[in-house]
Amino acid sequence: MAETRKTRPVSWIKAALREFETFPKRARSICLAALTIAAEGGKADIAKPMHGMGSGVFEIVLPFKGDAFRVVYAVQFADEIWVVHAFQKKSTRAIKTPKRELDVIKDRVKRLREMLQ
Repeated sequence: MAETRKTRPVSWIKAALREFETFPKRARSICLAALTIAAEGGKADIAKPMHGMGSGVFEIVLPFKGDAFRVVYAVQFADEIWVVHAFQKKSTRAIKTPKRELDVIKDRVKRLREMLQ
């Protein structure tokens, strides 16, 4: 008998959805495809673990038409994938995520953890 996978719902922190909606349409489509892979239990090639955020927090890294877009999601909360942040990096060359963005991510993951426990 074939194994059936349960697709997990993707939930959004409202601010992250507002941020995501500012991305170009094609960039949004690519990121949504990566989130769909995560919801189906996989990990897209453009997703990588976010170091320093605890296990289960991933960052979609999308270089797109000279810009750099990021979507951060958490998989460790119940049966859902939670998108906690979306932003455009100013530089496509710098590897490090800006401290301001890291602080936003840490705060949102912490608040989400408190809300869902």
